[in-house]
Amino acid sequence: MDWIQSLSKAIHYIENHLTDSISIDDVSHQTYTSSSHFQFIFHVVTGITIGEYIRNRRLSLAAQDLLQADSKLIDVAMRYQYDTQESFSKAFKRFHGMPPSKIRKGQARQFHPLTINITILGGFDMSGKFTDEFHLLDWSDIDGEKGDKLTNEEKYQRIVDWSRKARWRNPNVFDALTEWVLDDSEWNGDKLAENEQILMHGVFARFREQNARLRAYLKKLNGQNIVNAPVFKALDWFDEELSGHVHQEHLQDVVARVFADFSIMRERGIRKVIAGNKTGPTGTDSVEIYGYINSLKDCDAGVQWALFMPGLVKRQQTGFQVENFTYTTMPDMRFIGREGDEFNNIEARRELFQTLDAMKEYRSDFGYDLFFMHHYGMGVDVGPWHGVWGRFMKKDTPVPQGFLHFDFIQEEDDKAGLPYCTQFAMATFSGDRDAMHRREGYDSDAMYDVTRNIILGQGVMIPYPDKYWTAEVFLDGHDKPGSAYLFSVKL
Repeated sequence: MDWIQSLSKAIHYIENHLTDSISIDDVSHQTYTSSSHFQFIFHVVTGITIGEYIRNRRLSLAAQDLLQADSKLIDVAMRYQYDTQESFSKAFKRFHGMPPSKIRKGQARQFHPLTINITILGGFDMSGKFTDEFHLLDWSDIDGEKGDKLTNEEKYQRIVDWSRKARWRNPNVFDALTEWVLDDSEWNGDKLAENEQILMHGVFARFREQNARLRAYLKKLNGQNIVNAPVFKALDWFDEELSGHVHQEHLQDVVARVFADFSIMRERGIRKVIAGNKTGPTGTDSVEIYGYINSLKDCDAGVQWALFMPGLVKRQQTGFQVENFTYTTMPDMRFIGREGDEFNNIEARRELFQTLDAMKEYRSDFGYDLFFMHHYGMGVDVGPWHGVWGRFMKKDTPVPQGFLHFDFIQEEDDKAGLPYCTQFAMATFSGDRDAMHRREGYDSDAMYDVTRNIILGQGVMIPYPDKYWTAEVFLDGHDKPGSAYLFSVKL
């Protein structure tokens, strides 16, 4: 690996082990180089030694921990690998300019994780632009004031409450970030260095620091079986994106180049790939360009969904409940059906399904009556909604005259719209049928919302808008109320 990747990997390792006993040899082993060579490279590139970097990061985090309710000096000292309270206090005063007992909110000296590019970003605060607008975690709100006696469940609920507020605020800030990156007047030569600090050090580094502390905090609570486990996968995914290791293939080259040489952000074409398009307060508006900031916006949402969706799903089940929930990948299939208001009439639907009943040799392994819904691979703000009554049949089934058909395949292609994918979630419900179909207070109706929210809370991807579809399932036939729901996913 090249030196940028080596240093980045070493810093990532340090960040994940700041509360562990780690040596310079442990760090250098992550880069497959000798300890002496790696120490030399690290110091030449960053201007500080590995030991100084670890000490600065630990003392920066220690100040935040001391501000939390019920924190004890000896516990914080031991957490950050100081043998005695006295040695910790001396190091703390040298770094922060005051003893631990005097530290107050807003007075702590901040040293953020380093980001390795052609220049070195990180260290002490440079700018609060955008970071002050994002709804980032305030740990004093989580642990409360000194003297507060909060249970672990109450602390976790405060994190959940934060995530719900962040979900409503952060999308608009990401859109503002997109606008800023696309504003040519903000990217002349005089502003490039400042913008590098704002974006790489201010936004990306602050999210990485929040993720690291949130991960460590949740791991402590996880032993109590109160944390929704998919949040850890969401945090890991977010961190990879924030470090420039993006998962979207069309972004990988440009993002890697920007992380290696920020000066290319002078080029508008580069900034368009980084910025993408605004997606609105819910993140569902259609985009012509899905950029790096769009990806970060989705990652941020993924963490929030994993935290607050499980509780929301429980509250949404009023008068009914989820009996079963599974993910399935079917063989290639063909959906055959008809669309039109006339099929709101049971007699018209009966004739439709009698036609499909007669095609016994073409029945699939999923033979329920369905009301299939989709937008032909377009966003809900662009493509009109289509609802089609019908069934899944075997692939290549002959299509009766006057019927529509939509093909489904196991392997996803790179096109938006048809063919769709055979991967889906299925939720089966029991209880009050009217409650299952209630629309008031829901985005669509109760079954749709609960199915979608379970998926989001489990960290499973919904292929919106390109391969997005849903279906109401009539387990007892089309002439009885539906009691199950299908939702397209990417497994």
